[in-house]
Amino acid sequence: MKEWLLSILCCPTCLPVETRLQCEGTIHVEDCDILKGGLACPRCGTTYPIIDGTAHLVTPASSRTGKNISRYEAPHMISSYLWAQYADLTCDSEANDAYEIWASLFSQTSGFALDAGCAVGRFTLELSRRADYSVGVDASLGFIKKARELMSNKAVRFTLPEEGMLRRAVEIRLPDYFTADNVEFVVADVERLPFPSSRFGAVGSLNIVDKVSRPLQHLQEIDRVSKESGAQFLFSDPFSWSAELTSPDNWLGGKEHGSFRGKGYENIVDLFSGKISGLKKSWRIEGKGRVWWKIRNHANHFELIRSLFFKAVSAGFG
Repeated sequence: MKEWLLSILCCPTCLPVETRLQCEGTIHVEDCDILKGGLACPRCGTTYPIIDGTAHLVTPASSRTGKNISRYEAPHMISSYLWAQYADLTCDSEANDAYEIWASLFSQTSGFALDAGCAVGRFTLELSRRADYSVGVDASLGFIKKARELMSNKAVRFTLPEEGMLRRAVEIRLPDYFTADNVEFVVADVERLPFPSSRFGAVGSLNIVDKVSRPLQHLQEIDRVSKESGAQFLFSDPFSWSAELTSPDNWLGGKEHGSFRGKGYENIVDLFSGKISGLKKSWRIEGKGRVWWKIRNHANHFELIRSLFFKAVSAGFG
């Protein structure tokens, strides 16, 4: 964990009270990177470990555990997401350009950027080119370990399923314009972000809102940690609601009755436009669109996903 990240960490257990975390015990640091140690909360006494350079900031009560997250720890899932996020860098003819499109929607900003639900980290790296520092958050340790490996080594090797038991080796190499010094990845819950309020000037939530237990709480956390004015926010999702992952009572769309009935995209646009209450800040919608995102299961099986997006900018407290 980069030492600069310590300045913006707070205890997720204590939220909504924002208590800064402090290093505890024996800390092993190499080249401004904390490789081993603990982060302690002086208020509640919880200690969060740093293991092999990765800070583990998920609370015991987090909803992003068990069946909600274990599926993303499987090796085949990690390889699928590595392909989905980086295949364009390998000149794979089947790759898509979703991440370049999403990244192009952000202008340069100062301070910190956040990728909430970063998976294996492509968008976090893209944001690092548009902000002073970029942080990726995901509840999957497998995803975060691969993202940090790629960040640190500028390359990662893995295998892709071809057919049946056949697999082929793949190597991803990062272009020189991605650097490691201003990027970090942590294990944390997007519904309980371990950061203080009004900290981030650029935030992304890509293809994650339909995969969390409390989608509205996730968006409220985005609202909380974004800067009061001028923060850029990009939301994108295919709205593949699943009762296995999220209780239908908590869906933000895809149902005929109750709160947030109708289509999720329209409801979330209305939420950030102020037509639906639930956020503390005022937001201005600057653009809307859609991108095609592709994930690879094997050589002859791809999932083509239409992800609907909007770009918003914070405009103070409502």
